[in-house]
Amino acid sequence: MELHFAKWHGTGNDFILVDDRAGSFPGSDGLVKRLCDRHFGIGSDGLILIQAPREAGTRFHMEFFNPDASRSFCGNGSRCAFAYWSGLDGDAPSAAFTAIDGPHQGEWRGGQVAISLRDVKAVERMPGEVDFVQNGSPHELVWVKDPAAVAIMEEGPRRRYAPAHAPGGTNVNFLNVKDGAVHMRTYERGVEAETLSCGTGVVAAALSAMQRGLVQAPVPVKAPGGSLSVEARSASAGGFTEVWLIGPVQHVFNGVATY
Repeated sequence: MELHFAKWHGTGNDFILVDDRAGSFPGSDGLVKRLCDRHFGIGSDGLILIQAPREAGTRFHMEFFNPDASRSFCGNGSRCAFAYWSGLDGDAPSAAFTAIDGPHQGEWRGGQVAISLRDVKAVERMPGEVDFVQNGSPHELVWVKDPAAVAIMEEGPRRRYAPAHAPGGTNVNFLNVKDGAVHMRTYERGVEAETLSCGTGVVAAALSAMQRGLVQAPVPVKAPGGSLSVEARSASAGGFTEVWLIGPVQHVFNGVATY
């Protein structure tokens, strides 16, 4: 069997995109894992199916799989999904779509893609210089002096599997603010490694910095793979509303995989 796909990335966070509006993708966890494998497959930080809309007023549904075939919401994946779908639909400038956590809005902004995220009820302060944010994916925010100096493949797994985050675990972000921008690195669950960028992690980091009074929206965020921006408005009880993630996307190539 042949699978036609496109490869995209958003600030180095790379994805396999499949037009599954006909609902023909086999849906095998083993196939997802094999396609995402960087040695024996195409290689990616996740696989995304563009499917027929599931709710009135939306244009498509985005089904996201981590490389281990688990499912979650993905911020950069959503931005790439919108850009890919936009090309399939004649370069549509904006659209409502759904993901595992509900409805979202996507739009082009001057060559970049912006997506809306659901409201965040609160930034939870944890022991030590640590915050926690749930914004479609769980994120622990660890404030450090220098994110570049963190032994992320040691600290990331230790924190990702900590009892406080059982049973599903969490993504782990190491961050600081320098010259008005959030600088960060992410150990991403499902990938089980550092990724060059994590969209929901970027948003969580920006909200943590805003809640601590260190920055104001729009918040520039610098990840190893590039720069993004986060918009948000403070709400009651320490929460945030009108949350948007904005940044570049890049089509890398199209291909055909056999399985």
